[in-house]
Amino acid sequence: MKLHQFKGISVAILVLSLCFNSITAQSLGDQLTKLFSESYKEKETGATVMVAKEGKIIYKNAFGLANLELNFPMQPDNVFEIGSITKQFTAVAILILQEQGKLNVDDPITKFIPDYPTQGKTITIHHLLNHTSGIKSYTSMNLQEIARTDMTPKELIDFFKNEPMDFDPGEQWSYNNSGYILLGYIIEEVSGISYEDFIETKIFKPLGMDNSRYGHKNELIKNRAYGYQKSDNYRNAEYLSMTLPYAAGSLMSTVEDLQKWQLGLTQNKLIKKETLALAHRNTTLNNNKPTYYGYGWSVNEIQGIPTVEHGGGIFGYTSYQIYVPSKDLQIAVLTNCNCNSPTDITIEAAAIALGKPYSTTEKISLKEEQLKEYIGLYRFEDGAERAIGFENGTLYSQRDGGKKFIILPKSASTFYYDDSFSEIIFNKSSKGITATFKDRINATEGQRVSKELPKEKKEIKVDAEILKRYTGTYEIQPGFDMVVTLKDGQLISQATGQPSFIIHPESETKFFVKEFPAAVEFVVENGMVDKAILFQGGRQTTMTKKN
Repeated sequence: MKLHQFKGISVAILVLSLCFNSITAQSLGDQLTKLFSESYKEKETGATVMVAKEGKIIYKNAFGLANLELNFPMQPDNVFEIGSITKQFTAVAILILQEQGKLNVDDPITKFIPDYPTQGKTITIHHLLNHTSGIKSYTSMNLQEIARTDMTPKELIDFFKNEPMDFDPGEQWSYNNSGYILLGYIIEEVSGISYEDFIETKIFKPLGMDNSRYGHKNELIKNRAYGYQKSDNYRNAEYLSMTLPYAAGSLMSTVEDLQKWQLGLTQNKLIKKETLALAHRNTTLNNNKPTYYGYGWSVNEIQGIPTVEHGGGIFGYTSYQIYVPSKDLQIAVLTNCNCNSPTDITIEAAAIALGKPYSTTEKISLKEEQLKEYIGLYRFEDGAERAIGFENGTLYSQRDGGKKFIILPKSASTFYYDDSFSEIIFNKSSKGITATFKDRINATEGQRVSKELPKEKKEIKVDAEILKRYTGTYEIQPGFDMVVTLKDGQLISQATGQPSFIIHPESETKFFVKEFPAAVEFVVENGMVDKAILFQGGRQTTMTKKN
């Protein structure tokens, strides 16, 4: 790789399709460059971005640094770990085998893994593909325990297979990496070759995806972007054996190769049009409620236009990809840090490319009495409670005592969240006021209830010596801990595999999180702290202090 000198706020290559009006294309390029350069700074970890329409790349760009230590700029052909975007490839591999008559998505998994303990339930390939199997996801277990261990697919399955099921197959939807590990194993059993070889020979090579591969830490990979993570400061990403993400998240690619992938699908080079439609449909639960997930793609919408999309997150990397079938439009964003998720910015970029940017939402003026008629506590069908309050001339929404979000009117009854894609639509009837909370395609309805708004929690000052005795490791469940540390006079909590958060004291023993509705109460007995209670999601969990 040759080193080059670049000037400007980003390292960029801009490719504009000749079939587009140059002024329109330049306008789109300017908007996208401005959007991404604000999030991915010149001297920080970066991102590569690709937009394609009707099979042609109309924008390709790179921002930030591919290597912080060498101060080396990101380039559009950098190779990234794409995390769970891998699931698209795994799902299509299964559908290839279905077209060959070697399996069917309605087959029970015991047809291919006879000794799998299904606990008396019928679990099908379909359940694995759309995250409705109920099998325990191994990434919700103590992944750090095995993160550096190379494991065969069979050994990895043995790690989680005897865990109790979370629910009966088809009864609920819960994102599940274990399901895709099992799919990878089934691909190997049916095809007679390794998952890696199947993806390489049946997908990458036929589509000319020359810069895509199964990830290996010990191999030299040309143009690899280095992965980082960040808490207070950047550091190199923790090591993860790539045998562990396997068919759920092991692949590496570039934004241009992801366009080759999408082109191969739309041109039916791998599977038939009607077979691909199976992967892009909105599957349902046993009660016919939608899951908003197909096979390897989530089902959503942008400004009312249907999309299929998926994100990925793995040690040191995050990614997001959106395809808009009706416009044959694709956007892919790959980043080299787990600290700056591209999800929202990719959605925003897609809206810009569609000519319907979210930033153009106009608020209207309502009288104070019009705003105040919506004040109250709303209980939603998903169990959440949202308080709608009034402060400083505007309404705010606050879920379960969490952070307050300003909501702005775009009509007399519809309000949008500032810096978000969510809306609340109020409806007045003889039965009272209801509110529909809409997060893009997902919508849930709530009824205003006769209950006072929750009082705002106030932070107090607690002596550092008192805080110090709360530090330590608390077991939430076997293999899943919460570590409490003291830094600069504040307690920091971090659950296994999760980001860290400051917990703020509302009393000498009870602390709350500002970012989301959760609280921790430390139990002091005879001057000693040997347990704490976690309050979250309407549940109380007693945690035992380990040290």
